Amino acid sequence: MTLNGWLQILLYCGIVLVLVKPLGGYMTRVYNGERTFLSPVLVPIERGLYRIAGTSEREEQHWTSYAFAMLMFNLLGVLVLYALLRFQDILPYNPAGMAAVPPELSFNTAVSFPTNTNWQNYGGESTMSYLTQMAGFTVQNFLSAATGMAIAVAFIRAFARASGKAIGNFWVDMIRGTFYILLPICIVLTIVYVYLGVPQTLGPYVNATTLEGAQQTIAVGPVASQLAIKMLGTNGGGFFNANSAHPFENPDAISNLIQMVSIFAIGAALTNVFGRMVGNQRQGWAILATMGVLFVAGVIATYWAEAAGNPLMHAFGLGGGNMEGKEVRFGVAMSSLFAVITTAASCGAVNAMHGSFTALGGLIPLINMQLGEIIVGGVGAGFYGILLFIIVAVFVAGLMVGRTPEYLGKKIEAKEMKMAVLAILCLPLAMLVFTAIATVLPSAVASIGTAGPHGFSEILYAYTSAAANNGSAFGGLTGNTPWYNITLGIGMLAGRFLVIIPALAIAGSLIAKKTVPASAGTFPTDGPLFVGLLVGTILIVGGLTFFPALALGPVVEHLVMIAGQTF
Repeated sequence: MTLNGWLQILLYCGIVLVLVKPLGGYMTRVYNGERTFLSPVLVPIERGLYRIAGTSEREEQHWTSYAFAMLMFNLLGVLVLYALLRFQDILPYNPAGMAAVPPELSFNTAVSFPTNTNWQNYGGESTMSYLTQMAGFTVQNFLSAATGMAIAVAFIRAFARASGKAIGNFWVDMIRGTFYILLPICIVLTIVYVYLGVPQTLGPYVNATTLEGAQQTIAVGPVASQLAIKMLGTNGGGFFNANSAHPFENPDAISNLIQMVSIFAIGAALTNVFGRMVGNQRQGWAILATMGVLFVAGVIATYWAEAAGNPLMHAFGLGGGNMEGKEVRFGVAMSSLFAVITTAASCGAVNAMHGSFTALGGLIPLINMQLGEIIVGGVGAGFYGILLFIIVAVFVAGLMVGRTPEYLGKKIEAKEMKMAVLAILCLPLAMLVFTAIATVLPSAVASIGTAGPHGFSEILYAYTSAAANNGSAFGGLTGNTPWYNITLGIGMLAGRFLVIIPALAIAGSLIAKKTVPASAGTFPTDGPLFVGLLVGTILIVGGLTFFPALALGPVVEHLVMIAGQTF
């Protein structure tokens, strides 16, 4: 570890913290329907879309109607994307002549993007046409991100409103999130990325002659526009197979910093939106502090492990940090930081090969995802995810002090706990059951790239990434097989919608309850004590579930590495 590396990490954290309050204030105005500087331009478009959808900004929905609208909209997205993939060979904007995508891979990919996962069992530049990238992937990057933000805001309203039945209007929340937040920021980011050297063209791939005289095809395309939303919307799917390690997606240190900030910006700002909407910004800062503690701990552990390097390499005289699978232009510090950010925020973009990290360096990204992607998390998804853990934490606190658990004046009762536990348990169900089956299925085991505990980690990481809607991978697993395409697709659906539905059910239950005024016996939820309780709840409830699996993978691999054994 170096001083320069820590200064870069601190600079990143400082920029994110500076953005939280202004961006949170703007987002609050948007979701409250207040006037913004974009209103003169966007209000007519917004109202026109409401008329097409058969709704209005004054019409609100019960949680069941909200959930139904969300599910049908996302189902339509899956079907449209599947059709684009299956017929891409006969559709326009296909200068490289890409063939139609096979059925199982089409299913996996069509599920991947609407669930905000962007798992990729293919090489983008060698499989997908420009039309698929633009009308399919880029569009779903916007809509899946806006969906997550809408669910988070609906959940926030359950605590912010004194009593009622409606939690908002899905169509209004989704449209406002897209047009007022995601689209304007992405337009600016796209221009910046083009300036930094990221391609943005509909022209064909470029044929170049190398210094050796050989012919090389250089893939280009509408990269910058997809890059902007894949980072801001914490989607992560790369235009190129190498993702953010590719020089056309991440040319230099400045673009790397911008991408990292983009990943955290909206997720961190949502904590401030929460504080503003419930009328107490300290509540939002407490949640952000909880996220920050877990994030910083992950960065320290990963950076230390990667900077320490591999003793097996040291024995060969190759001292220093572990540079295997990393870009020289980013080094150990920025590769470690990016890995923790992208797995903490369900982004899935990578600027280094996570499978080439040391055992402990690869352990932290795994844990980040297994905790439920609540350390900032995906846009919206991370926030309603941590609210589920908050409900569990205040319930535990209520049991300890002998009072009816409550949070922000809303009593937490049996129904809320059942839904919260259901949402939390669906992740280990999808992650561990499929991993267990895959490790004994010969055809699934044949896909791993490394023997021993690392091979097990490859399988565990794949299903963890899918169910957590992250999309990153260890890299050694050959996932483009019928088994992995189908089961990973099922895992993505479970990790997305089996969390959203219980979260909306809780929102519907809480919004009907009257707010109880705080009293002398009310447990304060805006101080260090609550932050500590919440961190402990997340680690115990979310983390211990996976300890046996982690012991079989990264932990054993670390011990074996120390002993000097290889596979």
